[in-house]
Amino acid sequence: MTILVTRPSPAGEQLVSQLLASGRPACHTPLIDFSSGRDLPNLPNLLQSLQSGDYVFLLSRLAVHYANTGLKDNKQPWPDGLTWYAIGRSTALALHAVSGLKALFPQPKETSEALLMLPAMHKVNGKNALLLRGNGGRELLGKKLTARGAHVICCECYRRNAIDYDGYLQSRLWQAAGVDTLVVTSGEMLQQLYTLVPDDWRSDWLLRCQLIVVSDRLATLARLLGWSTIRVAANADNGALLRALQ
Repeated sequence: MTILVTRPSPAGEQLVSQLLASGRPACHTPLIDFSSGRDLPNLPNLLQSLQSGDYVFLLSRLAVHYANTGLKDNKQPWPDGLTWYAIGRSTALALHAVSGLKALFPQPKETSEALLMLPAMHKVNGKNALLLRGNGGRELLGKKLTARGAHVICCECYRRNAIDYDGYLQSRLWQAAGVDTLVVTSGEMLQQLYTLVPDDWRSDWLLRCQLIVVSDRLATLARLLGWSTIRVAANADNGALLRALQ
């Protein structure tokens, strides 16, 4: 049977290529794409306003990508003297690749909850904390840092844009392809997928598919929507998703 990968390009296409190479039938239907965020032009000023030792949080690899583009467009380097945190290892590696800077990140879980458990996160009183993120992300990190005394500034570096599909046509194509396993990497996309599939196919097909998600929080949302066969990958990297699909 076939695995449907809904994560955006290029990671979604890369995952499908890896699955096909291992003999697993798979198809790619991205549910969102990305564009520059509304705050990106102001990023150079935001970084320059920070003091030595202030915190910058990178909440995805895309935040690194778009931030790097914004800084290059303004001929501004990544600044030294700040303390960098990433949501996970791949995001930290992305920062190092474009800037040579090192970011701390939580292990083994790559979540906001795990990041907030790092010892330094309990000593943020009086610090400036700049969050580089996309639109519509979770508010947990910013709220908790604010409650702990940090001055939080959010910078929308990129935007997630829903891709419009004909629900009946797309559902027919997925069922004709034999899709019985779904890979979904965000709550926004999970809700979008649930809404996209027409009511009469939702209970008969969609909710009977095995669902691969990337956090316990997402698994809880899936159960509330009606899925029962759910597997949680260790994180959102394609390697972890491949292991969850074995």
